[in-house]
Amino acid sequence: MYVVAQLVGATLGSLTLKVLFHKQGNIDPIATQYAVTTSHLEAFLWEFIITFILMFSICANATDHRASPGLAGFAIGSTLLVNVLVAGPITGASMNPARSIGPAVASGVYTNLWLYILAPLLGALFAAMVYSGLRVPIPPHHNTTDQPPN
Repeated sequence: MYVVAQLVGATLGSLTLKVLFHKQGNIDPIATQYAVTTSHLEAFLWEFIITFILMFSICANATDHRASPGLAGFAIGSTLLVNVLVAGPITGASMNPARSIGPAVASGVYTNLWLYILAPLLGALFAAMVYSGLRVPIPPHHNTTDQPPN
């Protein structure tokens, strides 16, 4: 249901922009596209890497009970900001298939949409697997006062 909500929200948001800016004539810029100087492989790798970094940050800060409480929003938001600043001019920094599908539906521009679906899905999946593999279990806490005397 969460995926459906994201897709509907992204599409309705994009259609809202289309209605608000209908006098602009060409609403194609809302569709996620990468720079003309960027190849398919480069765009795929950029989207994979920035999604990997974002998902790794989410795993470390929002799902791990060992993370500092209250810092998840700042850590994840900062990660998102850096990703957009670095990769935005290159690929549009989608990092979420719904963020690209909604604008594609609203604008009718489906060019390279496969890339913005596949790369983030694989990047997020790989990040979750890597984080799970790197996660070191916390050893059980031994309280020395509970031990019987010698």
